[in-house]
Amino acid sequence: MANEKVQFYGTGRRKSSVARVRLVPGNGQIIVNGKESKDYFKKKTLEMIIRQPLVLTETEGRFDVLVNAHGGGTTGQAGAVRLGIARALLKADIEYRPVLKKAGFLTRDPRMKERKKYGLKGARRAPQFSKR
Repeated sequence: MANEKVQFYGTGRRKSSVARVRLVPGNGQIIVNGKESKDYFKKKTLEMIIRQPLVLTETEGRFDVLVNAHGGGTTGQAGAVRLGIARALLKADIEYRPVLKKAGFLTRDPRMKERKKYGLKGARRAPQFSKR
């Protein structure tokens, strides 16, 4: 039991995406759904978003990040992964809290898709109006 690896877990959510994040001591590899992060998130901005908490806390080469993300699109998943990594880093070391909190990485983004209402064509889009 002594040689068992230490792991830190964090769950992140954004829009309809959910990311379960696991931090394991390693060399800084990020694997999302079995793929390297740069292969999973094609855009450089999304890759940058998921690395932000690690860069901010200067732990980029210390942990391997294993992510299971599902639901939503790539942007929502990237936001969910960022929140999950930030939460997992908190479990690794509580000293990171002020830095992560100031950057806004511990706040869940509450914006969701608004539901469609009856009598309308979308959430707010009304049927076309005609005088005659």
